[in-house]
Amino acid sequence: MNTTTSIRIDQKLYEQAKADAAAEHRSIAGQVEFWAKVGRAALDNPDLPVSFIAEALVALAEPREFATPFVPRSSRR
Repeated sequence: MNTTTSIRIDQKLYEQAKADAAAEHRSIAGQVEFWAKVGRAALDNPDLPVSFIAEALVALAEPREFATPFVPRSSRR
């Protein structure tokens, strides 16, 4: 079951989320959720670059049928 909760955020943050959401094809709520997930993962993994964390979360959300299969270099001959 997916429930929602209303929260108050700064208007500037809302406007940033709105702009980024449009560029990333997400809802505004989805953009704020994505930022929260990236932030939580960054805090939990301080040795990883934030860009790596963000890209990994995007990849994990990608449907499997659109994923590029891994091919080891030794098999590429």
